[in-house]
Amino acid sequence: MLDNLKKYNIVLASNSPRRRELLAGLGIDFIVKVIADIDESYPDSIDASEVAQYIAEKKAKAYQAMLHDDSLVITADTVVIVDNHILGKPKDEYEATAMLSAISGRSHHVVTGVCIMTKESRRCFSVTTEVTFATLSPEEIDYYVCKYRPFDKAGAYGIQEWIGYIGVTSLSGSYFNVMGLPVQRIYSELKKF
Repeated sequence: MLDNLKKYNIVLASNSPRRRELLAGLGIDFIVKVIADIDESYPDSIDASEVAQYIAEKKAKAYQAMLHDDSLVITADTVVIVDNHILGKPKDEYEATAMLSAISGRSHHVVTGVCIMTKESRRCFSVTTEVTFATLSPEEIDYYVCKYRPFDKAGAYGIQEWIGYIGVTSLSGSYFNVMGLPVQRIYSELKKF
């Protein structure tokens, strides 16, 4: 599958082990290359649902000068949105606990923005998944934060970890999108190259 990609050297521009695992699941060869310290800020005027794609495009632009004729770069960014407020990656246990308390017993949206770029073209899109959590006790939140240290995860949780097992009551959309990469949509877009 995806024989059309054999002419490309595919680069996943992400440090995320989950994104690496998910992209590898498509059976394509790729390397990981990360430019350090890309500015991930965004204007306050932008709607929360558009932030992930905005940042994914910003990341892609940082790789533009490195592109060769046979390069294909994939960038991504994931945000968790509650009440039109973005929950980023928590800085510490206090922030992680506050974020998990904010999503406890309710629904939120996980949006992953993706940009797939070659020298000739660029395809950017976002995928949204609605996730509903059961009410989490303070003890459950503390256990998860202390044991799993979710400081590298948007919204302070990994759906594939313990908190997802005990907390997620339903989701509408792509499970893999919540992990950080909407692989079905990426597969569909890669077929077009």
